[in-house]
Amino acid sequence: MQIVKRNGSIVDFDANKIKVAIQKANKEVSGKEKASATEIKQILAYIQNLDKKRLLVEDIQDIIEEKLMSFGHYHLAKKYIIYRYTRELVRKSNTTDLAIKELIDGENEYWNTENSNKNARVVTTQRDYIAGITSTDITRRFLLPEPIVKAHDEGIIHFHDADYFAQNALHNCDLINLADMMENGTNINGVMIEKPHRFLTAMTIATQLITAVSSSQYGGATITLTHLAPFVRDSYHYYLKRHQARGLSAEQCQQFAEQDLKKEITDGVQTFQYQINSMTTTNGQAPFLSVCMYLGETQEYKKELAMIIEEVLRQRIQGMKNEKGVYITPAFPKLLYVLEECNIDPKGQYYYLTKIAAECTAKRMVPDYISEKIMKQLKIDKNGNGQCYPCMGCRSFLTPYVDKDGNPKYYGRFNQGVVSLNLVDVALSSNKDTKAFWKVLDERLELCHQALQIRHERLAKVTSDVAPILWQHGALARLPKGASIHDLLHGGYSTISLGYAGLYECVKYMTGHSHTDNGVGKQFGLAVLQRLNDKCNEWKAAENIDYSVYGTPIESTTYKFAKNLQRRFGIIEGITDRNYITNSYHVPVFEEIDAFSKLKLESEFQRLSPGGAISYIEAPNLTNNLDAVLEVIHFIYDNIMYAEINTKSDYCQQCGYTGEILIDDNLEWYCPVCGNRDHAKLNVARRTCGYIGTNFWNKGRTQEIKERVLHLDNKDED
Repeated sequence: MQIVKRNGSIVDFDANKIKVAIQKANKEVSGKEKASATEIKQILAYIQNLDKKRLLVEDIQDIIEEKLMSFGHYHLAKKYIIYRYTRELVRKSNTTDLAIKELIDGENEYWNTENSNKNARVVTTQRDYIAGITSTDITRRFLLPEPIVKAHDEGIIHFHDADYFAQNALHNCDLINLADMMENGTNINGVMIEKPHRFLTAMTIATQLITAVSSSQYGGATITLTHLAPFVRDSYHYYLKRHQARGLSAEQCQQFAEQDLKKEITDGVQTFQYQINSMTTTNGQAPFLSVCMYLGETQEYKKELAMIIEEVLRQRIQGMKNEKGVYITPAFPKLLYVLEECNIDPKGQYYYLTKIAAECTAKRMVPDYISEKIMKQLKIDKNGNGQCYPCMGCRSFLTPYVDKDGNPKYYGRFNQGVVSLNLVDVALSSNKDTKAFWKVLDERLELCHQALQIRHERLAKVTSDVAPILWQHGALARLPKGASIHDLLHGGYSTISLGYAGLYECVKYMTGHSHTDNGVGKQFGLAVLQRLNDKCNEWKAAENIDYSVYGTPIESTTYKFAKNLQRRFGIIEGITDRNYITNSYHVPVFEEIDAFSKLKLESEFQRLSPGGAISYIEAPNLTNNLDAVLEVIHFIYDNIMYAEINTKSDYCQQCGYTGEILIDDNLEWYCPVCGNRDHAKLNVARRTCGYIGTNFWNKGRTQEIKERVLHLDNKDED
């Protein structure tokens, strides 16, 4: 006889397990209430003599209870029922207990590689993860309906950030309104922060505000250097007055003031970089911060802004020292450089900044590039004007918004959260039947819609008191105490994201072609993304909530999705035979394609991911070939809204090698010079989800990194 367990698995009948369970209940009673050895044998014999090939485990437990009562052991039967109930509670929570124990012991592979910017061995990170494991358990058992939990477990969808969902106060990512907090003052932990009067002070306060804001949400955040530019002028006037008081000539006063100002800018940027990388948020990590460098955001302070941008780029080129005192590539902050007429034309006033940016990209993988020209073609507000603004964190973009006074507004806005759809599973579930594909897609989209509604409804219960720095003191709003944030969740002020992953595998399975073929494959891929956009528009019109399609980065989820696909559908060559699936609309990492063709093609798919997307190219060492970097930058400006150039910038602490740390066939990292495989003695930086990761990755993502092909030749490289 076989037993069907609660999880659906089938095992052989084991009489000893029943005997042990009854004996444990026996210990809770005394005298005649105990079941005798003979009675236990009779119960076992009864079950074994049933004319059944299979029994549910619940049926066996019912039989035991009935037999105990037939023997007159009512108290024992009650104890057995309690024992059974207790075991049920353990079953529901033991994965949580086990995950916490494995995390603390350093044995949980998922948490060790969940985020390439978090070190799971550090106590602050462990504290965040333990809270996350508990939150996930609460979310699964109490906050989400069973169909959504089941779809999440099977890799059909991914309910992002369940480890933060138990707290309804938390949202995903935002554009911090640093200007409001700096100009009008703010408050941290009940301490008033007044307007600074010098650049160095402003930079110090900015890092404190960023850390406070990042501790009150779980995604990425972005500031713009434009909001700090006025304080450069304040510092200049401070030094000018000080030198004027010395009775110096006007020329001398100006000269000395400029010298003092230059040093203060250097010190201020250095302070900012040190503090951002050394501070830890309540999430157990440095703030996931992006810094926007957009000259077009100001006319009055453009000169001062250019000075800050130059210093930020030069310090990033230098890098930051590791524990050995060697300059390496830091992960944060991510830099966003906006390409515009004044800095893309070689004759432009600020083209020198673009050349410095190219050098920085070749050396340190940042900045990433936003094309003002293309973005203004794609982001049209209700007044018909094209808008340009940075992403929130690594790739999440707001939709255009105009306030009641007719002015575009971006800083102070945010994203409510993400639920992502596994497009590969949709395709495989349809078995290549196109009609079935669209039916399954619509069903899965509605499942995502329900999950997103749950995210929205939970956040809608929040009042301004839960995160005063966000809702009361200017980061996102200036609401009174006790006020609801409900209105900020509607009317397009904030967005909520329908993510997707695996477009390439989806298209390949359904059409036999890659979406790069400019034929049936490409058209099918575009049609899939258009359906996602149509659904978002439909939901938005019905609910006044700004649903938006988002090209999901799925850093660790790529491995989960791949493994679930293999379990559900087996190994299908070219579709499920890797430990990862392709991010969003990207050309698969192993497909040979040149940089310019890749960016041009992906620009068409990026257009259909208005809620967030980023494209990239893989390049060799370009530090001696900045002309190639500049060529790509010019191409980005003319062809695609948002893109980055990935290079290698690694260091071996054991032998001092600088270059590319390699991956062997067993997906282990090693130094090609000395063979060092100790992660603690390897500084590896790779872009994996928009941000640069520096703490290594799970097997799926590591295989994806290993299989990346170069999209750009380096003909001038020695």
